[in-house]
Amino acid sequence: MQNQMLIGGEWRDGSSSERFDVENPATEEVIASVAAGSPGDATAACEAAATAQVAWAATAPRQRAEILRACWQKLIDHTDELARLITLEHGKPLVDARGEVAYAAEFFRWNSEEAVRIHGSLGIAPSGANRIIVRHPPIGVVVIVTPWNFPAAMITRKLAPALAAGNTAVIKPPREAPLTALRIGELLIEAGVPAGVVNIVPTLQSGAWFDAAVDHPATRMVSFTGSTEVGIVLLKRSADRVLKTVMELGGNAPFVVFDDADLEAAVEGAMVAKMRHSAETCTAANRFFVHAAVADEFTSMLAAAMSDVRVGSGFDEGVTCGPMINAKAVASINELVTSATDRGATVATGGGPGEGVGHFYRPTVLGNVMSDSEITREEIFGPVAPVIPFEDTDQMIADANHTELGLAAYVFTTDLARGMKVSERIQAGMVGLNRGAISDPAAPFGGMKQSGLGREGASEGIYEFCETQYIAANW
Repeated sequence: MQNQMLIGGEWRDGSSSERFDVENPATEEVIASVAAGSPGDATAACEAAATAQVAWAATAPRQRAEILRACWQKLIDHTDELARLITLEHGKPLVDARGEVAYAAEFFRWNSEEAVRIHGSLGIAPSGANRIIVRHPPIGVVVIVTPWNFPAAMITRKLAPALAAGNTAVIKPPREAPLTALRIGELLIEAGVPAGVVNIVPTLQSGAWFDAAVDHPATRMVSFTGSTEVGIVLLKRSADRVLKTVMELGGNAPFVVFDDADLEAAVEGAMVAKMRHSAETCTAANRFFVHAAVADEFTSMLAAAMSDVRVGSGFDEGVTCGPMINAKAVASINELVTSATDRGATVATGGGPGEGVGHFYRPTVLGNVMSDSEITREEIFGPVAPVIPFEDTDQMIADANHTELGLAAYVFTTDLARGMKVSERIQAGMVGLNRGAISDPAAPFGGMKQSGLGREGASEGIYEFCETQYIAANW
């Protein structure tokens, strides 16, 4: 298990020799001690990335593509090892961890194919005086900051297109779950990624680390996934050097169920949209708007499904909901539930933290939640489903859009025309129509409003890591 930082192709301890412990959230046991990087280490990583970027950008697209394809294969070949590491430091069930590894690896395969398809254009100026040539060179050094809820996928979703376009990267993995990132770094070296192209520096000094990284003259871009609150801070700091930013921030996804919906399919979709990866996802269904005619039935069916969820260590057979990341997360979830019940919401199942060791919260369904409750305004990031009955579709859409966040949404109805109309009116970057899973490396991932800037994945994703250069030419 790697516990040092990766700078310039070398594994080393931090300049301060400081370290920090990583905890298994299911057992609260320390599983590793990791080197903590200083601002000086962040600067050294940027220096290494700047040096490596010249040769990497000059590498033929096909050669970069083959290396990325080898990265995909490395991750696939080590699926079980990486999944166990994710479960160890994050807690998510092994079945979800294996799914994350497959999803994470796919970004390398997808972008290996995109690396050779970065298109430019050639045209004639309207005056006929010259040619207009447009090309898309790499940006340079990209600073990548990732969250703890997807220790593998949140790195590869950014790193793969960055490398495919010819950039190099300096990565700050999450303090709560850095081990997966470090192991991925090892595998990428084995796959043929040149020294200095990928640098990984864990830290306890997030603010000072970020300042050092963005102030390095070679840094030209910041890619961040995390909370909207932190994203705003990083955007302001990045503006000091006019850096390009791609931000995937918080979510508050509405899950809409109409009275004509197939309720069994809606509950099945709700369990995927709410509970995959122990409900700690930014795209998780957060507010369940259910037509009043079927609200009681849907609530009962969802409560039955949630009651069947087995909670425990992600290594245990049959567990589909692991621990929350820490005690603070459990307390935050419980405060939201208590606030809702104080305003008249009913507890259909669950309703409190787990007992004993570990940071667990019982899968919970709340009925008759008020549309303006605190729990509808905050990102829950836990296994709680608040059901809000509605009758007026226009008012429901207004309530669904009454948030500064607009990452994901879900709509269930057997009337496809209505489903499309409602999907188009909901202010979210991604909508699942009659399905609870929406993430795909081949689709543009990102949000509206304060849920972020830019897109990751699809053909759009690689261009986020490119400049646009225009050359006026005569010949």
